[in-house]
Amino acid sequence: MAGPLLRSLWSNTTRRRSFSSQSPPSGHTLSSLRAFSAATGAPPNSSLDPNRLRNVAVIAHVDHGKTTLMDRLLRQCGADIPHERAMDSINLERERGITISSKVTSVFWKENELNMVDTPGHADFGGEVERVVGMVEGAILVVDAGEGPLAQTKFVLAKALKYGLRPILLLNKVDRPSVSEERCDEVESLVFDLFANLGATEEQLDFPVLYASAKEGWASSTFTKEPPADARNMSQLLDAVVKHVPPPKADLDAPFLMLVSMMEKDYYLGRILTGRVSSGVVRVGDKVIGLRNTDSGSEKIEEANVVKLMKKKGTTIVSIDAAGAGDIICMAGLTTPSIGHTVASAEVTTALPSVELDPPTISMTFGVNDSPLAGRDGTQLTGGKIGDRLMAEAETNLAINVIPGLSESFEVQGRGELQLGILIENMRREGFELSVSPPKVMYKTEDKQRLEPIEEVTIEINEEHVGLVMEALSHRRAEVIDMCPVPGNDGRTRLSLTCPSRGLVGYRCVFSSDTRGTGFMHRAFLKYEKYRGPLGNVRKGVLVSMGYGTITAHSLMGLEARGTLFVSPGLDSYDGMIIGEHSRDTDLDVNPVKAKELTNIRSVNKDENVKLSPPRLMTLEEAIGYVASDELIEVTPKTIRLRKRCLDVTKRKSLSKRAKE
Repeated sequence: MAGPLLRSLWSNTTRRRSFSSQSPPSGHTLSSLRAFSAATGAPPNSSLDPNRLRNVAVIAHVDHGKTTLMDRLLRQCGADIPHERAMDSINLERERGITISSKVTSVFWKENELNMVDTPGHADFGGEVERVVGMVEGAILVVDAGEGPLAQTKFVLAKALKYGLRPILLLNKVDRPSVSEERCDEVESLVFDLFANLGATEEQLDFPVLYASAKEGWASSTFTKEPPADARNMSQLLDAVVKHVPPPKADLDAPFLMLVSMMEKDYYLGRILTGRVSSGVVRVGDKVIGLRNTDSGSEKIEEANVVKLMKKKGTTIVSIDAAGAGDIICMAGLTTPSIGHTVASAEVTTALPSVELDPPTISMTFGVNDSPLAGRDGTQLTGGKIGDRLMAEAETNLAINVIPGLSESFEVQGRGELQLGILIENMRREGFELSVSPPKVMYKTEDKQRLEPIEEVTIEINEEHVGLVMEALSHRRAEVIDMCPVPGNDGRTRLSLTCPSRGLVGYRCVFSSDTRGTGFMHRAFLKYEKYRGPLGNVRKGVLVSMGYGTITAHSLMGLEARGTLFVSPGLDSYDGMIIGEHSRDTDLDVNPVKAKELTNIRSVNKDENVKLSPPRLMTLEEAIGYVASDELIEVTPKTIRLRKRCLDVTKRKSLSKRAKE
């Protein structure tokens, strides 16, 4: 291992800076890399021997412990973990504590090389799971031993079974006081039923079961809460992966073929394509071509030489000279191919079949910010720059579709408001200003019937909040499937429901408020079903500004009784901007910039000791779920404002009259 591979890495890191933000830290010397190699026990030339490879994905519901488990596996195999959640390399992932995009790394264990794929758990990022499941031969299904299988567990398991994988069941968090051996047996039975309901084969139903505490860093093949000191590690899980996950079926003598599953960009190397080598061998300097599938067959899109081959090992990236079939590698040198395309030897003429993703269920319209306060905060303002950024996002994220619209607007289709909210947040951090419409559900029509996306919702709340939550969901056309107490938690109730996607838009914030932050809600797309009818009254009217200028405390003092304010004194306002929520169901036009005038009795500053209630500050996700169809969200790097689509009060009134007629 300390031969040509490390010499290649040493020469590249001293000649140029390493690729991407995940590159080895400064001070990473050749001797430390040799020490890492010795610690991991990496066998020489293992990348060209398919029998030594194991490709496995870690799949689970959100917050069941995937990323923590990856940390412990990396540490067990000798990798240097700089911080907790080492695989979460995006800033937003660290800030929010969630996994947004899939990541690949490799570790060495007992003469075998394990390519591990960490996947997101949120339903909105299901496209990340779909496009990487085809790269692996096995999966570790992580299930919280206390909560059991939930909505997203069903989704990720269905994808794994569809590709013929035989998952390893890992019951995590068994160290919790509420988890007993009887509870683990119960969860195992629930998972078995889930396998059977999803059409698993006899071989898949015979899945191995392990018990673990990723937080404490151990896994066991038998139930225990306190393993012996010499067994407090992940050895048994890694041994199970080597034993139960088959090596890739690969032909090293066939022409080189690789399906691109991930893509990223580097300022020095250009486009970095990550994928699994389906057949053959590729070396640095080889001539390769890019192919894509079209309606008329396969089309050649580019021909180039491989400039660099790389592989993620632990938390670092190293250069390699060659890679064989069955391995997962990164490649630089091509500028055109993207996710779903095929990279192959020059003699190949047929592209590999691309991954089929579930259709998007929700759409939003992104446009130029045309409010009176536009251009104050951002640097990327024009429709052309917004369009280029959205097209670049659609190229790297197949779960998002971008359709150009009229007057420099773009319809962006995705899986949910969280996914699109992450995109908007990234854009505003890059200096973009834009206006965003409220989310719209994407309907289907079959046999002249209108169909809408239905989601499976699992809710866990205190008993005193059940009535409030049930009432709110009834207005949103939800239907209760099951209601039962939570095992091991007295006073807690679990609800299983189906609800239209349009009814769940914006409900998460209402749910957190209704349950005082003590409830858990998980959702995942279920199917398209017959339209359930219009929603009930889920929101009140708003307070709309009809003045331009600086908001004053004197004016807000008189408006507090009218509803809940979203603004504070000193902020700028304009005609048509939403400054609060009305206490009634109708909109109210108000003047928040009115100042106290000087009279012959008292001065302007007399009696100015105004005490206002703190305003309700909206996050981006709350704003996306709050706005109505005639409203927009104004997003800038510094501010999030709500506004009416039509700013002029007279035009708004005439339009509302026309709609009633």
